[in-house]
Amino acid sequence: MHIRKYDMNFSRRQLLKGMAAGAAAGVLMPLEKVMAKDLNLLKAYPDELYSVEDQTKGQISVGDYLTADNVEHAKHLLDPSIYDQILNEGRRIKIRAPTTDLRQLFNNSYYEAMKRNLAEGRSGKFDSNGNVVDDAGKAWGGGLPFTSPKNGKEIWANMAMSWGRADANTYAIRQWDYGADGGLEYEYDFQWVELQMQARTDRKVFRGYDNEIRRQCVYFSNSQDVRGTSFLSNWAYDQNKIPDLYGYLPEFRRVRQFPANQRFEPLIPGATWFLTDPWAAGDPYLTWGNHKITDRKPMLLACNGNFGSTDDNWEPVTQANNPKFWETEYEMCPDVIVTECEPVGYPRSPVSKKQVFADARNSVPCGCMRYDRQGKLWANFEMAFGQFVGGGADGNRVVLSADGKTPAWSWTYVMIYDHQNKRMSKTHHAKKGVGTESLFQIDEDWLFETYCTQQALQSLGRA
Repeated sequence: MHIRKYDMNFSRRQLLKGMAAGAAAGVLMPLEKVMAKDLNLLKAYPDELYSVEDQTKGQISVGDYLTADNVEHAKHLLDPSIYDQILNEGRRIKIRAPTTDLRQLFNNSYYEAMKRNLAEGRSGKFDSNGNVVDDAGKAWGGGLPFTSPKNGKEIWANMAMSWGRADANTYAIRQWDYGADGGLEYEYDFQWVELQMQARTDRKVFRGYDNEIRRQCVYFSNSQDVRGTSFLSNWAYDQNKIPDLYGYLPEFRRVRQFPANQRFEPLIPGATWFLTDPWAAGDPYLTWGNHKITDRKPMLLACNGNFGSTDDNWEPVTQANNPKFWETEYEMCPDVIVTECEPVGYPRSPVSKKQVFADARNSVPCGCMRYDRQGKLWANFEMAFGQFVGGGADGNRVVLSADGKTPAWSWTYVMIYDHQNKRMSKTHHAKKGVGTESLFQIDEDWLFETYCTQQALQSLGRA
């Protein structure tokens, strides 16, 4: 007979106690020690915190589906948006076994960069302007600067410094936009590109751009009415500065610069997401303020899995008779940081605050709720992550990462649900789309020249 050491309220009491004291992530052992020695995560968190059965008093088990009939038993483990979707929109979510291998929550190169930092005793800190620097006061060189974030500013910096946890990312994305009645209204294909100038795992500065941290491009290749539309966002290393945003609109046949408020508007008709939404920290973290951690607790998140059931183009299964939603799997995460901030750098922002639910083990945001100026829930940007392992003809499919040896890790799907008009933008990380392709082994010079300059936008728009 296994005697439980902790009751279901232990985690909340212990994590809140640690939060108040500025303690590191982990209950039994700091995460830094787990990573340094490649230990099982059960060394940091007791198995009781990984047990959905314990957390729901035996009402929900691994393999069960959360539906409107039983979601009340798991309400305390879900963010309010997901709870509402299950209760009122007919969504269902399958519960999978939890992940206890920390490596599975990172891509390998990023994980190894963090291990190197730990071995060298290297960590991040804030300079006088609030930007992240290393112990020598130089620009941060890669990996999470705060392995165990202890305050709101640290968790937001972790999320903003390197979105995709790789030096270069290029995603083929397919998107479907649904109305309140569940009818399909728009369908798009686009390429999303991220190229880190700094905060790279190789600790280098790409092409000497030491005043920038990242360039990000989105290029719409389909449908016909938006084909050739593209946007380029150049991020300064100084997180107090709003990124320069350029766009190419085929009807004008030229590149123009857009104002900051474009970050709070849909880029294309039908979309429920804005540039501020992706990765939760879609804007430099110092253009938002009043960062704070409001809670820490175990929750159900899409923090791993959700790839093995996808088809050859990595598309998830659509929920039967409810096309707004993918069939998704959630698992117990023992330590979730609930954090908020406000748009202090955007006086015209229609958003009053963001509330993010981030996995404390890797600082990845699985849910970001956006609130309007009246403080009402507006939309939720839900992201799922995991290793690209499973499925395929033999069930053993493995997509390799940039090193060509280890499994790729990335986001698998995103759903952006607008609570005020019941609309949904449903996307997935595709292998290929119309005129797009996802790559994990990337020629960074090609990526820069093809997507990350104003001249590239013109070439894409005229192709």
